[in-house]
Amino acid sequence: MMTKDVAELLKAEILLQEVHLQGWVRTFRSNRFIALNDGSTIKNIQCVIDFENTSEETLKRITTGAAVSVKGTLVESQGRGQSVEIQVKEIEILGDSNPDEYPIQPKKHSFEFLRENAHLRVRTNTFSAVMRLRSKLSFAVHKYFQENGFYYMNAPIITGSDAEGAGEMFRVSTFEPNKAPKTEEGEVDFSKDFFGKETNLTVSGQLEAETYAMGLSKVYTFGPTFRAENSNTTRHLAEFWMIEPEVAFIDLDGNMDLAEDFIKSVLSYVLENCQDDLEFLDQRFAQEEKSKPQQQRSELGLIEKLRFVADNNFKRVSYTEAIEILRNSKPNKKKKFQFPINEWGADLQSEHERYLVEKHFKCPVILFDYPANIKAFYMRLNEDGKTVRAMDVLFPGIGEIVGGSQREERYEVLVEKMKALGIEEEELWWYLDLRKFGTAVHSGFGLGFERLVQFVTGMGNIRDVIPYPRTPQNAEF
Repeated sequence: MMTKDVAELLKAEILLQEVHLQGWVRTFRSNRFIALNDGSTIKNIQCVIDFENTSEETLKRITTGAAVSVKGTLVESQGRGQSVEIQVKEIEILGDSNPDEYPIQPKKHSFEFLRENAHLRVRTNTFSAVMRLRSKLSFAVHKYFQENGFYYMNAPIITGSDAEGAGEMFRVSTFEPNKAPKTEEGEVDFSKDFFGKETNLTVSGQLEAETYAMGLSKVYTFGPTFRAENSNTTRHLAEFWMIEPEVAFIDLDGNMDLAEDFIKSVLSYVLENCQDDLEFLDQRFAQEEKSKPQQQRSELGLIEKLRFVADNNFKRVSYTEAIEILRNSKPNKKKKFQFPINEWGADLQSEHERYLVEKHFKCPVILFDYPANIKAFYMRLNEDGKTVRAMDVLFPGIGEIVGGSQREERYEVLVEKMKALGIEEEELWWYLDLRKFGTAVHSGFGLGFERLVQFVTGMGNIRDVIPYPRTPQNAEF
């Protein structure tokens, strides 16, 4: 007798076979019907026990959350809601669950409560669906790049460089607090630390990925990144995962092509392979939207939003054109924007990005050629001297989901940009070397994986799309 999982059994075409499965009790009613789930699917399988031939002690131990092993016959279901069920011949309690103490009872729980019980929340329908989709999306990311000639590159997690120039980094040190050696100037002497210099957790693998792209042509990183930004919002995490492809010999247009093709590919993959979870989350999303004020409700359902992105060509719009559209828009003229758009050079906020996608163009948008002074030092300067070859991909409901650029490949220009920003050449000598030895046009982008999972699952808080969120004042579990 082979052990099967619930997903396999629900698809089984051969009835009256003897089966064995293991899982956790979701509900147990009438001392007879067990709803069993093993995490392989959003759906439970009904197991019907013969309570007359089951001991009183065993019946008492079949409680919500208990782990059980079931052997029996797969038969056509006599009840509603399922096509097959198991007529149980033998049941074993593998692990008890005290109903007075088990926090995940079969009722609606707040997401805040479930975050406090993050070690058990994956046993709920919502979080099991979210985490299965996260897993499938992760596979789809690797599948796309591997099938398109990219090499997976592991960028270092501990780094001495600040790729974004933001300075919001977590320091890595072996010094004991208040006992760090000091220089004659009274500064911490990092030359005596483990790595012999000041080091931090990475905010991006981009710079290192660029070095490998200039030897392997097409690479991507997909790993954890960290930002010590004290933001307690539904959009920020201190630890998150980034997808960062870097490609030699392509310019900004090629970069935009790559980003659009990549996004459409991973969304098409989950639409094709995760129907049950998406349908469940689509229904949850619809219920959530009903509770919002009319003007804040999404015009599209969850699955509709995914198809909207997967099936529509992305509109490419220059930053300059976007500013004109926003400046002349009704929300701006009527002062409905929280951040009014008055002049060229403004840093666009989520409300502006969503207006462009959801109201003006009604399709995904790629903005390009941003002002140089609001973008990073490594982005290629345009001939006008005031804009850079940057691009952002904007989605409905979320705003920016991808940020990228054509990288500055000219040695002299890059050195000048670093000087203007106070970045020491000695810090990034190896990065500058790329521009001295066989430099070439190259481009790349970054996509925050949790933002993608949030978009696909319809979850309103980014803390609910990663197993154990790391946020200010929170490192539980």
